[in-house]
Amino acid sequence: MSAFRHTTRGLAAFHLVAVVVVGIWGLTFISTKLLIGQGMSPHEIFLLRFLMAYVGIWFLAPRRLWAESWRDELWLLLGGVTGGSFYFLTENTALEYTLATNVAFLVCTTPLLTTLLSLALYKNVKATRGLIGGSLVALAGVALVVCNGHFVLRLSPVGDLLSLLASLSWAVYSLVMRRMADRYDVTFITRKIFFYGVLTILPVFLFRPWQFEVVRLLDTAVLFHLLFLGVLASLVCFAVWNVVLKRLGTVSASNYIYLNPVFTLVGSALVLDERLTPMAWAGVVLILGGVYWAGRQKVAE
Repeated sequence: MSAFRHTTRGLAAFHLVAVVVVGIWGLTFISTKLLIGQGMSPHEIFLLRFLMAYVGIWFLAPRRLWAESWRDELWLLLGGVTGGSFYFLTENTALEYTLATNVAFLVCTTPLLTTLLSLALYKNVKATRGLIGGSLVALAGVALVVCNGHFVLRLSPVGDLLSLLASLSWAVYSLVMRRMADRYDVTFITRKIFFYGVLTILPVFLFRPWQFEVVRLLDTAVLFHLLFLGVLASLVCFAVWNVVLKRLGTVSASNYIYLNPVFTLVGSALVLDERLTPMAWAGVVLILGGVYWAGRQKVAE
């Protein structure tokens, strides 16, 4: 019994860590929006945040350069693309074609897609009705939060497809981490993710060259948000999230992504003075209830 309580308390700590990480990621939308307002493009922001994280993680990661086999190296390359360059590129490009509410809602289908992929690929993964029900309730809450009292339905095939691709990309990233977590040290995996994320975003600059003035990177407002994105949201949070995925499982951990718009909503109200409506608060209640309901379910992974 004491061993069970010890295990339960240990997992509870990782559930709390998952909430903190998702909360920080929810605030990254605000920093990104403010940097775009300063004149930086999304791919410039991504390159700098992942490059900073890559340099920083060398102080923590083992000096090992390559995986044990070329197959594992390809899996890590896939992780760098799906959790890095492709994910951020599709998500940010989608904003150019469709409403931000469409993007926010469709990207939050990631937990459902992760669950469906896990069920399809792994026979030992068994999702309960409670998990699915809680996920759907949380997703309904996401819909209310992202609308925030301004319901506008505008379908955009290109933008909505890019948003779904971003969601699917992160779901694949979660499964890649599941495969690699038992084979390599977390810091080594995370360093490779940053490396391949930086490497695979570079071709984008052939079509959209760098335009932001380098000297302005030292501006207080710009530097603060870049440090937040690069050091805390990328270097720290990616490493911690990979541990969370290993300890809680891909399905259970991914369910916390539903909380992302909650932190974005609160942060926007505090930093950007955006108004919170009763609809948004109702969405927050549904998200918290759905995540709690789903989190109580035991998932075999």
